[in-house]
Amino acid sequence: MTTPIIEVQGVSKRFAREPDLAAKLAGLVGAGPKREVVHALDHVDLAVRPGEVLGLVGESGSGKSTLGRIVSGIWSQSEGLVRFEGRDRAKLAGAERRAAELAVQMVFQDPMSSLNPRMRVEDIISEAPVYHGIVDKAGAEDYLTDLMRKVGLDPAYAKRYPHQFSGGQRARIGIARALAVKPKMIVADESVAALDVSIQAQVLNLFMQLRADFGLTYLFISHDLGVVRHVADRVAILYLGRIVELAPAEDLFARPNHPYTQALLAEVPRVDMGKRQFKPIEGEIPSPLHPPPGCHFHPRCPHAMARCKTEVPALREIAPDRLSACHLNG
Repeated sequence: MTTPIIEVQGVSKRFAREPDLAAKLAGLVGAGPKREVVHALDHVDLAVRPGEVLGLVGESGSGKSTLGRIVSGIWSQSEGLVRFEGRDRAKLAGAERRAAELAVQMVFQDPMSSLNPRMRVEDIISEAPVYHGIVDKAGAEDYLTDLMRKVGLDPAYAKRYPHQFSGGQRARIGIARALAVKPKMIVADESVAALDVSIQAQVLNLFMQLRADFGLTYLFISHDLGVVRHVADRVAILYLGRIVELAPAEDLFARPNHPYTQALLAEVPRVDMGKRQFKPIEGEIPSPLHPPPGCHFHPRCPHAMARCKTEVPALREIAPDRLSACHLNG
């Protein structure tokens, strides 16, 4: 099999909030709050194959963005292993480490918070490739012009600031910045969520065109199943920090296996449904401060058994290239 560009094995991420001085003093007399730990990811296994678009879907608070930031190298994991092209990324050094860092870039959800408002677009896009020696200063202007055209921006606007662009244009600036260091893979974190539907379609088409032009691989993070169905080759369903199902997109949308996936897809509006009353998944996603024992989905699952409340279901193969974490599979 082809070596994955990125592979995470047993990756967990926890965020601890230490009590402030007043809480520590209160704790001395037994009245203060305890140290809070958010369990954002819980032993995630996932591999992204070269050239594919892997969709990552889940509710708000499921850990999608956390996983994206670990994959892109922005954050480090609390436990587990991240491999880049088969090698432990943490053990890479020197030029190999820099190459691994540049190879996976991220396009963020909110361009206004990820683009420096005090920098001109020409500097936002060209600063990194000049710094890393991908292009010299003499060739930076031509390089910038070519990149802006590739993402559908007029190079005449290169000296403008981010606030002088529309939301769709700012999204393209973020994409150009990621492309500027010639990555192999892009992590797109809800990159079209804040855009109008017509602009969403344009940016999605741009992602697919860039995939064809540069041979890019994507980890496409979204809560919008319709968008994921349109762009993804495979889909991973994340629930409260755990992958509960992973399958080719066509198979997953046609025959969802995990009860959570079934519940998500049952409420996606379709033209052929006719008139019906939509019913959301019962209950709310539990707090990652206190995740439930056993299967995290059991408090909301209509098929929950006693076993589900105590035993964590393994993510295992139920069919060729299909994985699911549910005790109903035997």
